[in-house]
Amino acid sequence: MVRKESLASLLDEGRRKIQVTDKELDEAKRRRRLLASSVRRAFPGSTTYFNGSVAHGDANTPLTDLDLGTVLTKEDAEPYGPGKKSALALMEIARDAIHEDLDDEFPKLAIEVEGRRRAVLVRFGDPVTPGQTDFTADVMTAIPHPSGRGLYIPNTKISAQWDRADPITHTQMVLQAIEDTKVVFARTVRLLKHWNGTHSKPMCSWNIKALCLGCLDEPMPLIEALQTFFAYAADQIDRGPTPDPAGVAGPIPLNMPRAAVHKRLSTAQKYIDLAIEHEKAGRPLSAQHALHQVLPELVPDADATAEEADRLARTVRSGGTAASGLGLAAGLVTPTRAWGI
Repeated sequence: MVRKESLASLLDEGRRKIQVTDKELDEAKRRRRLLASSVRRAFPGSTTYFNGSVAHGDANTPLTDLDLGTVLTKEDAEPYGPGKKSALALMEIARDAIHEDLDDEFPKLAIEVEGRRRAVLVRFGDPVTPGQTDFTADVMTAIPHPSGRGLYIPNTKISAQWDRADPITHTQMVLQAIEDTKVVFARTVRLLKHWNGTHSKPMCSWNIKALCLGCLDEPMPLIEALQTFFAYAADQIDRGPTPDPAGVAGPIPLNMPRAAVHKRLSTAQKYIDLAIEHEKAGRPLSAQHALHQVLPELVPDADATAEEADRLARTVRSGGTAASGLGLAAGLVTPTRAWGI
């Protein structure tokens, strides 16, 4: 007998498959504490902040990296900034301190400074997820912005050598959204990051979260959250680049042309809408088949041929159109992960 599951249970099972384990998270946070201690020692009086998926509560497994930064005091930061010194000397100080503190515990530790755009890259030579090749950390050396809003963070690829950003506010906004939605925000982001990775990575994960901040602000079922996101994101990307939610940095760049990103979002939206429509009409296998197109590695495909044949027959008997594009049954539709782009 074919097992028929609701969209809610399929999504819950799917997000559990990719959710980071407590063991991975505990070890990553332990290493983050070690790094934070090193940079605070290297820059007395500085403060550290955490950002990225571990800090935002939306990390997936395998866990391969984390992010943190240190903010110098105003006095120590005075020689640095646009028109002044670059962050290279600060990055080298951070590198040396981390080596001094962590070399004994991590014999394969390697730290890169030269050629790095924004942060010191720490390679532990020791993964936190079994089977992975390594675990890394980006350690940023930042300085306060004169306005008091946000920071100057390194950017070695531009003449000014520094960019304005506000990663601290970003983390606060994400954590507030998680609380406001009773964790639905983080669970939706996990699923969306997986969708992004299986459809040619049209956006960076921060762009996904920034768009989620604009449309997910209360508890709702996961399938409704996905529907809300794809409709909102498709509309916003069609209008232009995503602005910085903190109102400090510039627009968030895309990983491919905007038209291609919009097509992926619109296609996903149509499949999610179709899945919901099928479920409401009592066609669970057709609903699962549609959802599979969006999350192919998390939601098993289902043979909806019998349900679709019945639906088409009913449509014909009622005088409607027999074919309906995305509604065609398994075997009649062959979407790709790139969705035609």
